[in-house]
Amino acid sequence: MPYSNAFSHVLSDVIAPSAERTVREGRFPRGSVTALGNAGLLGLTVSADLGGGGRGLPEAAEVVARIARTCPVTAAVLQSHYAAVAVIEACGHPWIRGEIAAGRHLSSLALTEDAPGDHGGYAQAGAPHSPAARSGDVVALRARKREVVAAGEADSYVWSSRPLTARDGLTLWLVPAHAPDLFVPARPDGAGPHGSATSTVLADPVLVPADAMLGQDGEGHDIVSRTVRPWLLALRDAVGAAGVHPSVEAAAAAPPAVGGPGQLSAVAPAATALR
Repeated sequence: MPYSNAFSHVLSDVIAPSAERTVREGRFPRGSVTALGNAGLLGLTVSADLGGGGRGLPEAAEVVARIARTCPVTAAVLQSHYAAVAVIEACGHPWIRGEIAAGRHLSSLALTEDAPGDHGGYAQAGAPHSPAARSGDVVALRARKREVVAAGEADSYVWSSRPLTARDGLTLWLVPAHAPDLFVPARPDGAGPHGSATSTVLADPVLVPADAMLGQDGEGHDIVSRTVRPWLLALRDAVGAAGVHPSVEAAAAAPPAVGGPGQLSAVAPAATALR
């Protein structure tokens, strides 16, 4: 079944009937996420060679925009997922990319963090305060990540830290949500649509394999600027101000981590191919 037909069925048969209850009761839209996975929409932007849809940012933006008109909660979850998958697709292991392609894996961004004197906001992704320490093949990450969408519901987080050995910059990691010593408060304390499970994620520390690094040590600035931020900006523009998750709005207001405004000129408008 073409993606357009599969998406239309999920939107009308699963997302729309549960949207009002999702917002009213503040429940994470697990049924909608599962249906999107089964229809191939979670893996829409993963390479076709790994079983994904092989589509890009325009198609992802159109999916998010159409969902936002029906269920802003599900749209908020998908915004963070697609931005995280863009990083994983560029830097991640083929196995995890295959899991996403198969619809069995939901990811999210964990890039904003608390620090003394800070006032919140996505811009902190460009200057993480949280340390990373390596011992053999294991890395310990300590942080208090804020405004994490699908906190406690996602299967992994694209996570930022200070570099291991590089003099400056930041390093990105793929942190499994089931890793020991990750803690999500019982009451979500983040902004965002009620039911999106936006909250803080604590690591004190969380241990990950050294090969969980996404990209090179200290080069996360470039990934955030050239991949994460353009994806979030395009998704923001696609859904309009009314359907934007606060962390996405903050990303649009923040200056790029590196480079200048011209870096975002390649952001494509939302396509209409899935209508």
